[in-house]
Amino acid sequence: MLILNELGKHRDKETGKFNLDAFKIIYIAPIKALVQEMVGNFSSRLKVFGITRLKLSSRRPKSGTSLHGRAQTGYTNLVRLIIIDEIHLLHDERGPVLESIIARTIRRMEQTTEYVRLVGLSATPPNYQDVATFLRVDDKKGLFYFDSTYRPCGLQQQFIGVTEKKAIKRYQITNEVCYEKVLDQAGKNQTLVFVHSRKEIAKTAKFLRDMAVEKETITQFVKPNAAVREILAEEANNVKDSNLRDLLPFGFGFHLECLVLVCTATLAWGVNLPAHTVIIKGTQIYNHEKGRWVELSSQDHSELQYYLSLLNQQLPIESQFVSKLADNLNAEIVLGTIRNQDKAVQWIGYTYLYVRMLKSSRHCLFCRRSVGEMSAAQVRTVIGRFQSTKLGRIASHYYVTYNSMMTYNHHLRPTMSTLEPFRVFALSNEFKLPVRQEEKLELAQLLERVPIPVNESVEEPAAKIDVIVQAYSQLRSLLADGKQERSLVLRY
Repeated sequence: MLILNELGKHRDKETGKFNLDAFKIIYIAPIKALVQEMVGNFSSRLKVFGITRLKLSSRRPKSGTSLHGRAQTGYTNLVRLIIIDEIHLLHDERGPVLESIIARTIRRMEQTTEYVRLVGLSATPPNYQDVATFLRVDDKKGLFYFDSTYRPCGLQQQFIGVTEKKAIKRYQITNEVCYEKVLDQAGKNQTLVFVHSRKEIAKTAKFLRDMAVEKETITQFVKPNAAVREILAEEANNVKDSNLRDLLPFGFGFHLECLVLVCTATLAWGVNLPAHTVIIKGTQIYNHEKGRWVELSSQDHSELQYYLSLLNQQLPIESQFVSKLADNLNAEIVLGTIRNQDKAVQWIGYTYLYVRMLKSSRHCLFCRRSVGEMSAAQVRTVIGRFQSTKLGRIASHYYVTYNSMMTYNHHLRPTMSTLEPFRVFALSNEFKLPVRQEEKLELAQLLERVPIPVNESVEEPAAKIDVIVQAYSQLRSLLADGKQERSLVLRY
């Protein structure tokens, strides 16, 4: 309806034709799978209006400047509608990107008087009024909130705490509890089990299958004489993944239509599968930046109170803009939109961070500290006016964090050998990739084969980055489980 409304504004009343060159519409979603799904949906529905070209971009912009910065007079000037799906991701580590895009759009609207409609969609925003304030929504006409009474099916929630301190024992208990909950629905309803890492998918599915076999309850999942058993066995022969081929005949699978489906959170973003019971197994996710497992954004709450609040949707959506404040401020200074301290204060007033600052003074302290981290190497002040330096312009143009720029500025020298720039590059703040135990053997082998010697040991993350870059440049075999990290490094 939003798109049709915008189309109607550009329709010639006499000929009935649409001027498709007069406007652009942007749809922002958290993952590529959801974007692809929506492109297919929009393409089939809008082709009757002559819209046959929908541009799919799977890029994840590292800052709002990648959408606005270098194309201010081109594409962005034609944007008339921005639809943001899952706007509660303002709370996510990707939130600063959304915040930057929205803040700049609103600021540009006020400066140019060219109206852009902003629409935020979310299923779980407890403090939706704050998000509405950030989007400059008219509470009486533009804010729509639908509580749980609008659900077509009632939702019952249950929280099970595992208090065991030892990690291995806690893992075993969690698996057993998961099995009991899956068994409750065996043969009756479909069940989704969400885990927090790719490796855990097959491990959990195998555990559930093996436990069902051990306790002789496997027939509750797939009846021995049922036709579905033959269908599953036949389909299993066409499956390439050995783990999935082994599980499918028993009614267990991952990313397939089975009675019990084990998957990561990626499935929850863009694919709507029917399930009577959804189990979220575990409360920790692997954080690549920290190189360890961390709790699911517990913030300052006690664990029990946090998860109970999470179930009841009582935790507010917070701004994560402070973590990228220095980088975004530098980008604005480079663009010339912020020239002094007063303008910087006005700019912050357009952000969601500012909305939350009005509710909590602790955000002000973080904000002040973050701005103070900006080095004089990136921005200098001349008679009260901000001026960007060469380093600042490079950081903004290539979306490099100020931490990495400081690392380059500190370590790079004109007299460096061929070896040393690789080592400096590996120290980049963007590449906080841990060294996994199963990777060490292959890393050690690659360390001996790369053309430029690596001084760091196989235990060092910097050595891993150095090896990935050199191995790729030499077209050599890379880590078996490192494809995602390799693509991360090469994107930069």
